[in-house]
Amino acid sequence: MKENNSFSIGEFSKKTGISVRTLHYYDEIGLLRPVKHPTSGHRIYNCEDLFTLQKIVSLKFLGYSLEQISHYLHEPSFSIDFNEMLASHLQGLQKEKEQLDQSMKAIKRVMRLLEKEEELESSVLFSLIQTFHTEERQTDWMEQHNLTHITEKLDQKSEEDIFSLDQSFVQLTKEVKQLYGNPIEDPRVQEMVKLYVEASFSFLGEELIQKLAEADVEETDIQELENIAPSPFTEEEQQWLNQAMEYYIKQVEMESNE
Repeated sequence: MKENNSFSIGEFSKKTGISVRTLHYYDEIGLLRPVKHPTSGHRIYNCEDLFTLQKIVSLKFLGYSLEQISHYLHEPSFSIDFNEMLASHLQGLQKEKEQLDQSMKAIKRVMRLLEKEEELESSVLFSLIQTFHTEERQTDWMEQHNLTHITEKLDQKSEEDIFSLDQSFVQLTKEVKQLYGNPIEDPRVQEMVKLYVEASFSFLGEELIQKLAEADVEETDIQELENIAPSPFTEEEQQWLNQAMEYYIKQVEMESNE
């Protein structure tokens, strides 16, 4: 430290580890304004600026924005009342963490699918991402309809189980695009439906299927759930697929009654 306890911006940057560019920005927004040399106009930092920067870095570490930091920067002390602000901020950070965790899981699922499939249509890719993004809303819907026990079971599914279902969905979308327009009783169409239904049933398991069958949920409520995540299909393709699935279910029921 110099005898006059002052630093040029380069010296201050080296001492604190904060880049010159960031120090310029803090000066521009009024967060940390050093004195200016009367003739050269160069920024001159002192020990008080070191303490101010320490507070900025500390509050940034806690996750506060620069705008929020400006409100607390010149407080001479903090009382127990500050705990309320910290608690509120902690809650916000926790929410952000949960969102980041969800994003990271979604990214890993998409990366794994792309590695397996090598190529995905954009409509399929973004439908999957939107499905991942709305999983929390889907959980909320289940809880609103007293189906929490089902969400708890689904949360216990392994990554492999989930990946297998993702693959089945991707395969379904490919085959719908290829087979759309064929009669719903076409063996290829029914085989497509059969494989997807079997994959879905395998993922859910007999116990969950039974609980879903016993659930008292109105048709309009089911439609609400389906609308949470967009379909990768056109309206016509979705109607055709729904008809193909209804036909498949009827055939299964007829065979079981024989």
